[in-house]
Amino acid sequence: MSLYIWLRYRICRCYSWAIFLLAALWDCMSEINTSSGKERKSLSLLRSGVLVSICTFLSRILGLVRDATLAYVLGASGSADAFYVAFKIPNFFRRLFAEGAFAQAFVPVLSDYRVNETKAEIRALVAAVSGSLALVLLFVTVLFMLCAPWVVYVFAPGFSVGSEQSALTAELLTITFPYLLFISLTALAGGILNAHGEYAVPAITPIFLNISLIIATLFFARSAAQAETAVAWGVFFAGLIQLLFQVPFLAKLQLLPMPRLGFRHPGVKRILLLMGPALFGVSVSQINLLLDTVLASFLQTGSITWLYLSDRLYELPLGIFAIAISTVILPSLSRSFSGGESTKFSDTLDWALRILLLIAIPSSLALFMLAEPLIATIFYRGELTVNDVQMAAQSLQAYSLGLVFMMLIKVLAPGYYARQDTRTPVRIGIIAMVSNMVLNLILVWPLGHVGLALATSLSAGLNAFLLWRGLYKKQYHVFSDQWRRLLRIVLSATFALCVCLYLFLQQGWQWTQMDDLYRVGCTLMVVVCGVFVYCVVAVAAGLRPSILKH
Repeated sequence: MSLYIWLRYRICRCYSWAIFLLAALWDCMSEINTSSGKERKSLSLLRSGVLVSICTFLSRILGLVRDATLAYVLGASGSADAFYVAFKIPNFFRRLFAEGAFAQAFVPVLSDYRVNETKAEIRALVAAVSGSLALVLLFVTVLFMLCAPWVVYVFAPGFSVGSEQSALTAELLTITFPYLLFISLTALAGGILNAHGEYAVPAITPIFLNISLIIATLFFARSAAQAETAVAWGVFFAGLIQLLFQVPFLAKLQLLPMPRLGFRHPGVKRILLLMGPALFGVSVSQINLLLDTVLASFLQTGSITWLYLSDRLYELPLGIFAIAISTVILPSLSRSFSGGESTKFSDTLDWALRILLLIAIPSSLALFMLAEPLIATIFYRGELTVNDVQMAAQSLQAYSLGLVFMMLIKVLAPGYYARQDTRTPVRIGIIAMVSNMVLNLILVWPLGHVGLALATSLSAGLNAFLLWRGLYKKQYHVFSDQWRRLLRIVLSATFALCVCLYLFLQQGWQWTQMDDLYRVGCTLMVVVCGVFVYCVVAVAAGLRPSILKH
């Protein structure tokens, strides 16, 4: 089957399922949403979370299609490693600053302004933040483009200095790094929209990155002298398109003032004070992944690509569920803190944790048991080999062991940032990062790239535990009466899911020897049956809408 036909089939199936789920879930949310008064004017946290999850689901599915096309065209070669490093560097800073420290500092301050200040003051804050942020980002972008060879050496020291691979990576980085400028301003726009209850637009915006890279790969890279260069330009234009997409929605909110420099603005000063410590607290996972890339550059060729492919699948439930929940609870937690509503603060956090564990535990199990089928179904074609599938599946299993903890971090961290406490996550983040570095050095030599993924999972567990303990000790999180019932439901349904997946895997299917269409069909059947069994057993064990309500 041609790549075009396969992609068309996958996209059509994904969108049809997404539309079905959207209709079903929206109907369900309509039944359980019983809020009153002011809350009726906006979506409940659950409905908002479902909306963001669905938008993110569409984006992540297209992201998998994007990665499948990249694997098809680039394979796991030295030039592919060069592109993934050049793509990962601006992505690392995006998650560290734009979607990490900046988002966690900006949204609480903006939410406080919405509660206590006028619309004119909010516009002044947005103008000062946008102008100051744009200037800093422009300076950083130009600096990194000029120093690209040295930046590559820092992020991938295993690439020999002066080698063809190192030079190619530096060339690609000069093209991809402006993406950071565009996507950071996009994150600013998304933070404004989220603070005003507009969750769908920021959640759906990443689709344009995926579409841009798919087009660049299929229509330009395959005929280009250097396929990696064509894909790198796809990254550049993706950032610009995402920024332009959100502009009309800001204008609709009348929050598109002329940017101006405002480092002395009180709101900007508060954001900067919160951002500094937040760099470690919210982005430890990204630093850990970066350390994985650095050490993987010393391993055999293809290790970076294997980690990248497994990370893409590992990020799927993380983005669809954990980040969606954290996105909708941060403004709510910030408003509760600003209004002095401690009970509402704890209830919101407890609701988020219940919803998360209901999804995180089965997701972690499914990724572990279906690692090779999923890798083979999504990525095995073109230049990717059977060995690449097996190696990527092994690192995916190691990542899956820490999926629950990584998802907990995304939900627990807003409990600190909503209170404008960035110091505590810093201390916890440093402990987790040091433990990850030590575990990396211990595990990388006997286990190779799998050891790097396992170290990330173990350090995530430590990070999540310390974050939760800090909130629990100060009574910012108090367990509700729903937990005993919820644990019974999750354990029963997860056991049933495990049995279901085990029976399917005993059929002896050779996933890398199947035809594309047959492999997709088998994987979909296993996934759909697993979800069905989990849901049925969960309902039989006592899952009711009251558990999902906030």
